[in-house]
Amino acid sequence: MKVEIWSDIACPWCYVGKARFEKALAAFPHRDGVEVVHRSFELDPGRAKGDVQPVITMLTRKYGMSEAQARAGEENLGAQAAAEGLEYRTSGRDSGNTFDMHRLLHLAKERGRQDELIQTFYRANFAEERSVFSEGDERLVELAVAAGLDAHEARKVLADPTAYADEVRADEREAAELGANGVPFFVLDRKYGVSGAQPAEVFTQALTRAWGERPPLQLIDEGDAEACGPDGCAVPQQ
Repeated sequence: MKVEIWSDIACPWCYVGKARFEKALAAFPHRDGVEVVHRSFELDPGRAKGDVQPVITMLTRKYGMSEAQARAGEENLGAQAAAEGLEYRTSGRDSGNTFDMHRLLHLAKERGRQDELIQTFYRANFAEERSVFSEGDERLVELAVAAGLDAHEARKVLADPTAYADEVRADEREAAELGANGVPFFVLDRKYGVSGAQPAEVFTQALTRAWGERPPLQLIDEGDAEACGPDGCAVPQQ
């Protein structure tokens, strides 16, 4: 069974929602049969690469809330994250364009390190003091290496603005086609969608339902053919 997760590194509910989903998945009896794929979704796709602002400033400008409301929201998110065992800096964080991080996540997918990289990005953005936005490409290369990627490959991707750009845009188009207008957005076997950072219990129910409704294997039998089994391999008789 495949679970696809549309998310953005700048999205705090994606950070929390991933932890809640993983809690459900860890207790799921068939977890070894579940493939998880992370898909790209930018909350602010039109934002210039050099446009880096404090999170509080971004919230007040983009959503029209007061500074007090923005700070209260960050405190609430910090409490929600802490309840899932996550670190979360409620002040001093900044925000910016995440397109290059999504491009690196597609490289990581090809190298089998996608989950490690997205978790590294989340931790760096929400828990660490150093910015993932204002220090340039070398900061992203450092994080890519920490997640198990090759530094030269990461630099090569970042130096070429077209590298994996089509893959990011394809993910975003697909999200729109599926009706996702916010993240996190979880799609199970292309049959069920779960929107938002739901409680772990909701993810457990969704996993159980999707697994139980998988179609049974249809065997195409064209007659007896040689095969190997627990008792050995069939040997053709002369």
